[in-house]
Formats: sequence, C-alpha cells, structure tokens
Amino acid sequence: MLSYIARRLLWGLVIIWLVTLIVFFAIRLLPGDPLLIFIAQSQDLGQMTQEQLYALREQYGLNDPIIVQYVNWVADLMRGDLGLSITYRENVGELMLERLPVTLHLGLTGFFISLTLGTLAGLIAALRRGTWIDTLVTVVSYTGIAIPVFWLGYLLILFFGLKLGWLPIAGYTSPFDDFWLSTKQLVMPVFCMCLPGIAGMARQMRSSVLEVSKQDYVRTAWSKGLTEKAVVVRHILKNSLIPIITLLGMSIGGIFGGSVLVENIFAIPGMGRLLVQSILGQDYVIIQASTLIMALIIILSNLFVDISYGWFDPRIRYD
Repeated sequence: MLSYIARRLLWGLVIIWLVTLIVFFAIRLLPGDPLLIFIAQSQDLGQMTQEQLYALREQYGLNDPIIVQYVNWVADLMRGDLGLSITYRENVGELMLERLPVTLHLGLTGFFISLTLGTLAGLIAALRRGTWIDTLVTVVSYTGIAIPVFWLGYLLILFFGLKLGWLPIAGYTSPFDDFWLSTKQLVMPVFCMCLPGIAGMARQMRSSVLEVSKQDYVRTAWSKGLTEKAVVVRHILKNSLIPIITLLGMSIGGIFGGSVLVENIFAIPGMGRLLVQSILGQDYVIIQASTLIMALIIILSNLFVDISYGWFDPRIRYD
C-alpha cells in the first residue's frame, strides 16, 4: 500500500509539473498584453509614458525572457508565493483565501446533496425495478444530464427570482452573517450544481445495484431468509458503491468546474468568477495559480478514491 501511494504521489508531482508548463506557456500565446488591458480599464492609456510602462513590466517580471519568467514563477511557488495580481494589485494567495471558502461552501453543499439523493434514488429505483418509482427516477436522471447548467440557471432566475420573487437572483452572504439569507441565495446555485450530479449518480447506482443483486452471495443471503434490510445493507449497498466512488472523485473536480458557470450566472464572488474575470483581463498570475490549485485538488482526490477501493472491496489489492 505504501509503495502504491508513493508511486501515485510521484506521478502526481509529474502531472503538476506538466500542468505548470502547459498553463504557463499556453496562456502567453494569447494575443494582447495584460498590462495594457489593465491600464486601458483603469486610466487613459495615453497618459502613461514608455518609462512608466517599462517600470510596470519590470515590476511584474514581464521584461525577462519567457524561460526566466517560468523559472522565477516555479521558484516562487516552492516558497509558497503565488505572485502579485496584475488586475487587483494584491497577493494572489490572499485573493484565493477570500474566494475559496465561498466556492467550497457552494460546491460541498451541492456535492453532499448529490451524493445523498443520487445514491438513494438509484438504490430505490433498482430495488423497485419496473415500478413507477423506477420510471420516475430514470426520466429525471436523463433529463438532469441533458439540461445545460447555464440554461437551467437563467430559467430559475426568471421564474423564482424575477416573476415569483421568492429567491434572490444574485450575490452571496456568509452563513455566519445571515444564515437565512445565505440559504435563500444558495438554493438556485446549488440546485444547478446538484441536478447533473444527482442524475449521474442515480443512473450509475441503479446499474450497479442491479448487477450486484445477481451475484451468488446475494442469492445465498436471500435463501437464508434474511430480511430485505439486512440483504441490502450488508451485501448489496457496500458492494455497489465502487462505481459511485469513481464518480465522487470526478465530482470533486466538478466543484470547481461547475462553479465557473454557476458563480458567473448568479454573481457569486468565488474562485470560478475570479478565474473568468482573470481570463478576460489576461491576468496571468491568477490563471496560473487557480489552475495549479485545481489540478492539485483533483490529483489528491483521485488518490483518495483509489485508496478507498480497497476498503469497499477487499478483493482489490495494491501490489
């Protein structure tokens, strides 16, 4: 087990290094100059002299050769310095510490709701195969996968926000400041993030339960006269969760991927909105740091998922 974890961590470091290479050099292929974009948005570009522009480029290290810029950036990362934002003129680490809790609040809420409802719906649909419950879960799951998140978000804003006036259409409030307002603001964004996850997990759980139910040890448990609860909990449920664990690892990455759309639709000041604004302003430093952190979280979550396979299925060994 320890050797397996060490190998995975080593490969994780290689992937992180490749991510730094791709992000750093790919973003510099984009047309435009981030400093000129920032100056044009903040003041008259004609008021800045060439000497002042050169000094700014020197401050952000943009006058150095691109290889030197990459080496300096990696060296700063090794010291825990994510750099200085061109657009916000603030430390990127501090900016992310402000935005990350918002994204985690939104994403983890949707994650646990998707896990709970998706797993339960798939389990019930499989155990009641062929009934109206199974049909309902199947229809809802196909619909949830097919609906685009951005389209769903605008529909929710139109009906529940503008026409009915039941829910706030934008913004974010910390639950420590106003729990009720925070809950109301999260209803529509969380629903947008939950629906695809619930649909995917319900479909996968239903298929997994139907497959496990055909195994010999399940038929033996039924023949012993065990109750349905005992058979489901002891024999079917645990062995059906391995495909769900794989989806969970992918869903953790979806916390950040889905937040990009949802946070921009509902004007939530999280990591996704920060990343989009940085891409539009070509703020190299924030884009590099955000992508690197997302890649690191996804790698660690996939490692956790792979290790957890052995607990759910003792037949799996890591040699």
